[in-house]
Amino acid sequence: MPKLLISIFLFCFSVFADAEDAAIADLFNKARVAGTLLIESTKTGQRFVHNDVRSKQAFTAASTFKVLNTLIALEEGVIAGGDSIIRWDGTLYEIADWNRDQTLDSAFRVSCVWCYQELARRVGAAKYPAYIRRAHYGELREPFDGTQFWLDGSLTISVEQQVAFLKQVVSGHLPFRASSYDTLKSIMLSEQTPHYRLYAKTGWAARNAPAVGWYVGYVEVAEGIWLFALNIDTRSASDLPLRKQITFDAFRAKGILPAN
Repeated sequence: MPKLLISIFLFCFSVFADAEDAAIADLFNKARVAGTLLIESTKTGQRFVHNDVRSKQAFTAASTFKVLNTLIALEEGVIAGGDSIIRWDGTLYEIADWNRDQTLDSAFRVSCVWCYQELARRVGAAKYPAYIRRAHYGELREPFDGTQFWLDGSLTISVEQQVAFLKQVVSGHLPFRASSYDTLKSIMLSEQTPHYRLYAKTGWAARNAPAVGWYVGYVEVAEGIWLFALNIDTRSASDLPLRKQITFDAFRAKGILPAN
């Protein structure tokens, strides 16, 4: 094929791949929320995107950082595995599920902030910049608070960057031990049905104005793996269920999961 035709083909493919997806846009419109969603196949590279401009805009990472932070904590040996205990110091929190000893597995599932702050203290702030750079995980503004940086806006990341990071996690291309990947995959498993296995993490950057809700991860189906990252502006906690609802409705609209 002549080089000119190849260039035209690649250009057209790029434009097509990043074009607004009308079906997904309709889901956001019906939910009456502003946000973005990117879904990408690891097998074919096919992409579906709503709000391409916002997909490249960075927001506070919030609890989505627990994915990378888990790998870092395991790699540094500050916690041994999913069953390892993180002791509660008796401080009472508004979220009742946090008010007890946790395992790494339970801390991830209930998104326990104090647990991951304790792990961050064990790792030490000085080690985080290098890990974040190697993982190409957004941008870390320095100086930063070693137990707050993913919550206070020092660490920001876009939907595009989340999907690129997850692609490296799924492929195992980041410099972490196989055992660390195995533990992360175990605790990220959110749902399992005859049709799919879902590995996911929520996040809520509540200090933003407006607050931003996150949902990131990947879904394994018979045809392959689909990465996803979503963020939405949230008016209150009552909007948080929309994170998963919109994502799953998009999976069904694009034929990734069967319709209800």
